[in-house]
Amino acid sequence: MRYQLALACCCLPFAAWSQEGEVVVPESQCTIALPVPLMVDPNAPAVDSSTAPVNVQADTSRAIAGESAIFKGKVKLTQGNRAVTADTAEVQQLQQRVTAQGDLVFQDPQLTITADSLEADTANSQATLTNSKYWLHGQQVHGDAEQLELTPDNDIILSKGTFTTCPGEEPDWELKADKIIIDSEEEWGKIYDAQVRVFNTPVFYLPYMTVPVSDKRKTGFLFPAFSTSTKNGVDLKAPFYWNIAPNYDLTLTPQMMSARGVWLAAEGRYLHETNAGQLNLEYINNDRLDSLLKNDNRYAYAWQHTSYLESGWRLHVNYSDISDDNYFNDFDSAISASTDNQLSRFGEASYFQDNWNVAVKVQDIKVLGDAQDPFRVMPQVNYQYHLPSFYGAADFQFDTELTHFSHEDSNELKATRWHMEPTLTLPYQTPAGGLTAELKLMQTLYQQDIPTNNPNYDQLDSFVSRTLPQVRLHGQINFERETSFWSNSYRQTLEPQIQYLYVPYDDQDDIGVYDTALLQDDYDGLFRDRRFSGLDRIADANQFTLGVATRYFDSRNEELLRLSVGQIFYLADSDVTLPNQSNQIQQSSSAMAAELDMKIQDDWFFTGSLQFDTDGGNTNKSEVSVDYRPGRDKLLQLSHRYVPELAINETTGEVTDINQFGFRTTWPVAKDTYFVGNYYYDGNLSRTIETFAGIQWESCCWAVRLTYDRHLNTNYNDSGFTDIGQRDSYDTSWSLTFELKGLGSSGPLGVSDMQNEGLFNYRQPYYLRN
Repeated sequence: MRYQLALACCCLPFAAWSQEGEVVVPESQCTIALPVPLMVDPNAPAVDSSTAPVNVQADTSRAIAGESAIFKGKVKLTQGNRAVTADTAEVQQLQQRVTAQGDLVFQDPQLTITADSLEADTANSQATLTNSKYWLHGQQVHGDAEQLELTPDNDIILSKGTFTTCPGEEPDWELKADKIIIDSEEEWGKIYDAQVRVFNTPVFYLPYMTVPVSDKRKTGFLFPAFSTSTKNGVDLKAPFYWNIAPNYDLTLTPQMMSARGVWLAAEGRYLHETNAGQLNLEYINNDRLDSLLKNDNRYAYAWQHTSYLESGWRLHVNYSDISDDNYFNDFDSAISASTDNQLSRFGEASYFQDNWNVAVKVQDIKVLGDAQDPFRVMPQVNYQYHLPSFYGAADFQFDTELTHFSHEDSNELKATRWHMEPTLTLPYQTPAGGLTAELKLMQTLYQQDIPTNNPNYDQLDSFVSRTLPQVRLHGQINFERETSFWSNSYRQTLEPQIQYLYVPYDDQDDIGVYDTALLQDDYDGLFRDRRFSGLDRIADANQFTLGVATRYFDSRNEELLRLSVGQIFYLADSDVTLPNQSNQIQQSSSAMAAELDMKIQDDWFFTGSLQFDTDGGNTNKSEVSVDYRPGRDKLLQLSHRYVPELAINETTGEVTDINQFGFRTTWPVAKDTYFVGNYYYDGNLSRTIETFAGIQWESCCWAVRLTYDRHLNTNYNDSGFTDIGQRDSYDTSWSLTFELKGLGSSGPLGVSDMQNEGLFNYRQPYYLRN
């Protein structure tokens, strides 16, 4: 059981970065209105007001030449991009000073101030205002002060002042301090001897703090988070944010857990014109709770990097590692989540030109809790060449790949594979349909290093040459008509398509399996030319695929329904299979694949997919969901997912099926108050997978969130993944988060963010095209 209380942070932890390196400022949803119309252009370029003349308009004036002038009645003074209105004003030319009183308003492109009086030094662009109220343009910042000083650097110094981003004359919260300095260049407020007041009641005192005036980042401590749980004991997290440079930052998070020890996490980010990346490091010394580990020093690290160079080069790197398979189950890591069961590590350098590209790639996948790790790609070289209109209307394409597979186990296979695939395509396309003829020649060479003491590989050959031609014909016709029902007019399309595929049989049992698996046959997958991923198995085929899709559009051309149905009809058996699996096709047809997306009514949506074995009368896979969405942040969703024989435990022979029921809702229960709930149930094992509930109250000024989460633990033992039927350990947690808008937060608070908490994130399950 975990209870957590998190307060808002005084320093902005992270600003959103665009690809160009600029800070992305989100739009405010609660605009603070100015008390008077703008007299200046807030987008006007900065000017030196000290050198500009002072212009005055007034009902009456009295002047002494060369010394001073007194103005009364609707007085308006302007100097550069600053303006002052008042009842009376005096301009002292020799001293270069201006004083004004009565119904006073001061404005420049950055702020608006109302005050009782003003005294300004026009030569130094300095001013002092008494009993003032201020509003920062373009920011949700305003307040008042007994005395407000504008410095020559355009900073604002408040004495006995207040600071808030909450709208209204009586804001829900504000900072009340002896002194507040708002730095116009750094865009941060420095606050001394401050009270944080909520509903005009002091809640705590801070001798010094900084607050963001915009989304500009600043070095500083973030508010700590405190929690207690049976897993970690007393838990205190105190993050520190270091704004190293405009394009570099680092967050250091020490976390003290009484049951485990001290856990340290660091996250560094960098961004340049041509590349960006992130580095994560996590470490705990002597984890006292996990006594099962031989080495109780636990760690995780990850590096992600992307480069785009103008010369045509691209570089991608993603590498991560952990000390043990249960690391993600025990710690709230920023690198991965407890539901991830593998780490993919790869690096790729590619070069692109108009008609060709080349790429070099290395890849290693670490599967958590699995006794058999996959093969490593060390390295792989890909080359692609495309020549449109090679001969008349025919296109030519040449793909080749050279891959070396290695394995960390010395008793496993190692191999080098060279695959070449020239393709001739003759396309014919019109708005009414199209026909494509394709001819491929697939040549693959294997050089296999076979371990002598592994009987599983006795049937393999050291050198294998495989040559397979492929013929593919694909045609589609597009019909369209106007129709009506229930007194409404619609446009209906009918889109039948047919494909013939021929690949001759070749015995491939002498080839090891390095990167190949069986693919799913959804509607789009029926028209693929491959039954297996990878290249280690190319299935023989002599088959027709028939499919038809229909769509309905209303008078606004909005798609209301899409239905697709298809099936493969085999003219001959397909005998190519994976080792120790019955992947042969010895039947007349494949499973029928059907998909339906529809808008039932204005607020009701349905989506479903089905793969049904018409020969055996069995369902291979089905997914269905019904959504009710009457408005923004209003959702009711019912879903069901069924996949038989998803996995088979080779040791026990137990078959794992998925028969999962789900319910999800997001709903306003009162003004500015929302409830989010998830519930998922395993129909096979008759138990709950996850229960999640959260309620959030949010206004323009602050937000409070309370969440409850209970889900199955994922744990691994030394022999691999713990059997799913025996996993009955649940993790239960409570979390309370509080945010004062404008002081930052311990995390994003929003209804959409709360929808993504828990094991199963919300995804809109239908993609009707307009």
